[in-house]
Parts: sequence; C-alpha cells; structure tokens
Amino acid sequence: MKAVVTTGNGGYDKLVYCDVPKPVLGSGEVLLQVLAAGVNNTEINTRLGWYSSSVVTGTNAVSDNKQQSELQKPDGGWNVATPFPFIQGTDCCGRVVGVAPNVDSKFLDMRVIVRPCIRPDGFGSMRNIWMGSDFDGAFAQFVKVPATEVFRITSTWSDVELGSLPCSYGSAENMLHRAQVRAGEHVLVAGASGGVGSAAVQLAKLRGAKVTAIVGEAKLKQVREIGADEVIVRDGDLAKLLGSESVDVVVDNVGGSSFEAMLKVLRRAGRYVSSGAIGGPVVNLDLRDFYLKDLRLIGCTAWDEPVFTNLVSYIEQNRIKPLVAKTFALKEIAQAQHEFLEKKHVGKFVLVPEQAD
Repeated sequence: MKAVVTTGNGGYDKLVYCDVPKPVLGSGEVLLQVLAAGVNNTEINTRLGWYSSSVVTGTNAVSDNKQQSELQKPDGGWNVATPFPFIQGTDCCGRVVGVAPNVDSKFLDMRVIVRPCIRPDGFGSMRNIWMGSDFDGAFAQFVKVPATEVFRITSTWSDVELGSLPCSYGSAENMLHRAQVRAGEHVLVAGASGGVGSAAVQLAKLRGAKVTAIVGEAKLKQVREIGADEVIVRDGDLAKLLGSESVDVVVDNVGGSSFEAMLKVLRRAGRYVSSGAIGGPVVNLDLRDFYLKDLRLIGCTAWDEPVFTNLVSYIEQNRIKPLVAKTFALKEIAQAQHEFLEKKHVGKFVLVPEQAD
C-alpha cells in the first residue's frame, strides 16, 4: 500500500511517500481503507520534535528554525521517544475491509470514524495513547485499529467532511465537557479560526453559551458566520475590550504571550482549559491571579468517556457543521502542511489517499 512514512525530526524531507506492507491484524483489530484523513498541528509538532521539553517556542518558530527542527530529540513525545519511522495521521474516516478472527463480522463494510485517543487501561486511568503518534495512523491507504475505537456514522456528510472532525472536534468537546460549560456562560475562544478553535465555537454555542472569538483580522467575518457572538482581533487588549472578570471559561490552544491577559479577564472561580499551545508553551503566570480568584486551570489530553459518543450524535443530528478549507492528495502532504502553517485558512485541511485496488 501507499503511505507517508515520517522518518525522524526535521523538515518536509522527513515525509516519505512510499510503498509499505499492508497492516496485519492482531487480536481485536479491524482493517480500514482510509477514505480521508485530516491534517492537525499534532502531526507537525511531532515531526518537528516540538513536544520535547527543550523546545520553548511556538510551532511556527520551530518550523522556521531549520537547525532546531533538524535536531533529533530523544524526548520528542514529551519525555518519551517518538517511534520513528512510523505513519502519522490522527484523523480518519474509513471503511472496514477486514476484521480479526475474534471480531464480529458485522463491522465489515461499515463507514466509520476512529476515536484517535485510546484509554488502554480504561476510563478510570488517565493513561492514553494516540493513533498517528504512538502507533501507525491514517496517512496511508489502510490502517488497523482496535475495534473498540471505530464508530459507525449514519450521515449524508462526505468522507472528507467526516475525516476533518475526530481530532479537532473531539479535543474541543473534551475541553468543554471537562470545563463543564453551561448555558448562559461567557466563553472566550482563542485561535478560533483553527480546527479546534472553530469546533469550540460551535460546541460552546450548542451548549447555549455566549462566545467571544479571538482571530486574525482577515478572518473576522468567517468566524462570526460559524456562530461567534463577538469577534475580536488577535493581540488586542482583552481587558480593555472585554472588561476585567468578564469571562467564565477560556478555551485556549494558543498560549504564548496572551496567557496572562486571559487570566485577567476570567471571573472569580473561572476556568481556563487547554489542549495545546501552538503560540508558545512557556507562559508567564502570576500566581496571585490564580489563587486569589479561585481559578481552575484544566489540562486536557485524555478524552473523557462521553466525548466521542457525543460527537457522533452531533454529526448524526446535524447539530454541527464541518469546516473543510481545502483537500489534498495524500502524496501532497508536504504542501498541505506548508499551507497549514501559513494559517490563512479557516477550519481543516484534509488528505485523500489514492483509491486502493
């Protein structure tokens, strides 16, 4: 089969489109023909070694620094080694074309999406592993996954639309679920034009919250159209624009220099929730803002049990809408990631493998 193999930390030359053996099923697994696979920050971060504790700048800064990105980082998976060479790809819409002997044949020919965040010890443990980071993912014509992680979809949405959702919408739903966002609350979403941010806008509105979105000036109209009540330009003075203690929940996957200002606008007992830091992982924290206002800082990587079933129900009831900015052939992955880092788009880029024989 054709696949993109990531061979190590570095630039686009580390993405090798080539022939590799088709996956061999193990106990409890199903084989999917990949129909569409979304592009995410996490794949770029992993290739660059951004998860290494030695990296203190944002994703784009590492990408622009060739010397830094070419360094092989022994802790590139956040204190663990990345399993190079391997196949990335965290998002997957696929069709089940094979099942292990101990898996029910009812799965055959189902169109499914894959829950990429797996809790191997059950939901009582926070240990998690990710498709496309800890084991081979969907940047290929075929991928194998545990049967427990595939979810049948009954929907008129296209393969590309479904392939754009799992990572970004799952991460956004997990943050809002963990932060217990309620109707009538004021939610501030940073990076609201990206995959996770645009999902968070929709999912917060679905809960009945008021949403203020932070985006680049060129994207104000588009983000307002997906449901944001207010849209403000990135790098604006948040305290001046919103007022101090005006926000119940901050959803922030950007980090960087804006972190301090976001804590300033949180109300007492407010919640700050994050599952990323593309603008910079090292921030300034005034502990007085944290403890004197009784704030909660909530980190989100492991997805809670209701998250993916919630997402499937939203899709099937058409309560959310996919935001596909552009599609690329799988072999065009380098171009897709290059354009992705330019951040001129709203929503997701999606890769489509060649049709398998």
